[in-house]
Amino acid sequence: MIKSKVILKLAEKAKKFSLDDADLTVEIILDTIAQALSEGRSVEIRGFGRFSVRHHPPRNARNPKTGERLITLDKYLPYFKSGKGLRDRINKT
Repeated sequence: MIKSKVILKLAEKAKKFSLDDADLTVEIILDTIAQALSEGRSVEIRGFGRFSVRHHPPRNARNPKTGERLITLDKYLPYFKSGKGLRDRINKT
């Protein structure tokens, strides 16, 4: 599902929300999650899952096309672990 469909679904379910209100709400939620992750904090939504950041240290690699050896830079990547409630809904248990 894409963000615009989430906004439409929110506006449809919450009758008091206009489309602009739903758009603003989704933007605020996503921006808040992104801001927390950029500060190195995690975000937990009970029954849904946990967003966090994982560090990946530099490593030796090679270009498969040329065989040239490279050293990748260290980086931080977002990570999501689903909660039990979400896993149960997906598996319908």
